[in-house]
Amino acid sequence: MLDANLKAQLQAYLERLVNPIELIASLDDSQAAQELHQLLQEIAGLNAKIRLAEPVSGERQPSFAIARVGETPRVRFAGIPLGHEFTSLVLALLQVSGYAPKIEAAIAEQIKGLSTRLNFETYVSLSCHNCPDVVQALNIMAVLNPNISHTMIDGALFQQEVTDKNIMAVPSVRLNGAEFGQGRMTLEEILAKVDIEAEAKAAAQLHDKAPYDLLIVGGGPSGAAAAIYAARKGIRTGVVAERFGGQVMDTLAIENFISVKETDGAKLARSLEEHVKSYEVDIINNQRASRLSQDDLFHVELASGATLRSKAILIATGARWREMNVNGEQQYRGRGVAYCPHCDGPLFKGKAVAVIGGGNSGVEAAIDLAGIVSHVTLLEFDSKLRADAVLQKKLYSLPNVTVITSALTTEVHGDGQKMTGLSYTNRLTNESHHLAVAGVFVQIGLLPNTDWLKDTLNLTNRGEIEVNSRGETSMAGVFAAGDVTTAPFKQIIIAMGEGAKASLAAFDYLIRQGA
Repeated sequence: MLDANLKAQLQAYLERLVNPIELIASLDDSQAAQELHQLLQEIAGLNAKIRLAEPVSGERQPSFAIARVGETPRVRFAGIPLGHEFTSLVLALLQVSGYAPKIEAAIAEQIKGLSTRLNFETYVSLSCHNCPDVVQALNIMAVLNPNISHTMIDGALFQQEVTDKNIMAVPSVRLNGAEFGQGRMTLEEILAKVDIEAEAKAAAQLHDKAPYDLLIVGGGPSGAAAAIYAARKGIRTGVVAERFGGQVMDTLAIENFISVKETDGAKLARSLEEHVKSYEVDIINNQRASRLSQDDLFHVELASGATLRSKAILIATGARWREMNVNGEQQYRGRGVAYCPHCDGPLFKGKAVAVIGGGNSGVEAAIDLAGIVSHVTLLEFDSKLRADAVLQKKLYSLPNVTVITSALTTEVHGDGQKMTGLSYTNRLTNESHHLAVAGVFVQIGLLPNTDWLKDTLNLTNRGEIEVNSRGETSMAGVFAAGDVTTAPFKQIIIAMGEGAKASLAAFDYLIRQGA
């Protein structure tokens, strides 16, 4: 199962084991069970502190649990955690043994203080780059609190279970048998949902914070760059973000970030956060801005009820996936309507799907999906595809792909539980057509996160914040940078440069104000 290099790396990590642990398998006669058993044997052979227990009967086969010797298992993997989930496996082995998770002490204490019985289940696909964050967060909770258990379930291996529970997007988390959440969630976000009193306490603490010199709203590449440049100037700097890392967290391969030949979004986001934290920057995560106002100071009101104050503001809230805005889209979101082909594609294995959008992202999605599903229909609003020629050539070479141009998607259909098809209109003939598909992947660009600013700053008809060459907005003292603005070419490296530039302009503003 593991090649020599991977074994050597894993053996080095396992030297950090604290207490003896055991691997408890539940196996059937399947090929997957044989592969899992081989993997567990190889892992157990790498360190004397790991024992392979006798197989037991369990709810899911093949699966296995990790437990400290003498304790009841609370961390389980239903499936073979390779691919993106291999890191989740390695961390689980270490943390179950007693190796301390790398989280803030206050978060660890909050987890330990939860008294309710919480049984989490997370459905994943091994190609999903968002899933490991959720799996690892819930494993940490299970490791730190005996009232909590967590099972990772490979949806591709347990397809009948996925079908029975209408799970059509990953990661999909269930708590005590009921739906809990979908998509990427941080440990802090999960805690906020299960610890109801925590949000009120956090809001009270935020409300009491002293005013900042510069408050940056948004924690993506632009916001991170702005924070670093501001902190280096020695001014009191804060960053409030709904999710540190922003849109880049949903990016897979990054091969155009100058001086870094290749990386991925999650890795870049971690590096950004570590860099920002090396300065005296107050990072406030998992908080969404809801209103901007001004008196003698600027006030940023948060959805949690708290208000932060600052002498200057820099908005770097980025953008989100643009939606089709048609009937049925919201009803079947996560039940056929998807936005990440890499994450959710494996759940549609052998089924027919559609892709909306003929740009690079849409064509790339169709190419990737064609290797998994039975058939892909790509719908493009324009009369021709807009993707690069090399991508179009590859797309048209695939036998199970149909391209339809001049197509306006008008409705998503379903049976109340899951999506069953969609309707579109031919813009040339005005004829309506129906496609029987199990899923649709929407790839039609980005929408700036400016809903909370519509009555405050000058925005374009696309919702972008109008800025000048210095990142200044229509309100003195308020600056903006990155994908949320009119700055052309939405690229990570450009967002960083724009963030640095706007931060320097904000510092210049503060100096001239005598701040």
